[in-house]
Amino acid sequence: MTSLPDELLLEQRLGLPDDLRFLLEKYPREGWQDHSNIRGMAMMWLQRHNMFRELGGILTGAISDFREGKTSPREFAGFFAPRLNFFLGHLDGHHNIEDQVYFPAFARAENRLQRGFDILDSDHHAIHGALERNAETANAFLQALDADADRQRFAADDYAAANEQLVGMLSRHLDDEEDLIIPLILDRGDHGLGV
Repeated sequence: MTSLPDELLLEQRLGLPDDLRFLLEKYPREGWQDHSNIRGMAMMWLQRHNMFRELGGILTGAISDFREGKTSPREFAGFFAPRLNFFLGHLDGHHNIEDQVYFPAFARAENRLQRGFDILDSDHHAIHGALERNAETANAFLQALDADADRQRFAADDYAAANEQLVGMLSRHLDDEEDLIIPLILDRGDHGLGV
């Protein structure tokens, strides 16, 4: 993993640096859906990212509903646990295949974006730590559902904070990843990327 300056770290940056946005300027977001190369890999990427955004929102809403007393501990656990496991497992798997297959191939296809892939790789390490904290606090929270109301509330608060951190990090990362990768796919097409 490459060491990054603080302003490029996931929880501090506001977007990709200007020197990595040259393809995004050529292919701005508002034109992506009309581009002939959107089908295939680019569409798969966007759909997968939208799934992560949607699941993050569902988990955030579920914990909020529980904290507001809209769901019982049993209802909450039955709804929450399988969705959390799906979210965490698929997110980890998605990042692994990006790191091992896609990012190296994309960097070879356009070496001016190597620093961008180093940033995304750094993000994955930060997100992995947040995933672990999310899983730990979720497990503690689910175990606390059989305890008294105070223990449930404190465990719910801990999980909500971990979830908020993860979803925030993920939101920044997904946006930046799309800004780097989708224009590259549009520019080269699926077959021009060596994947």
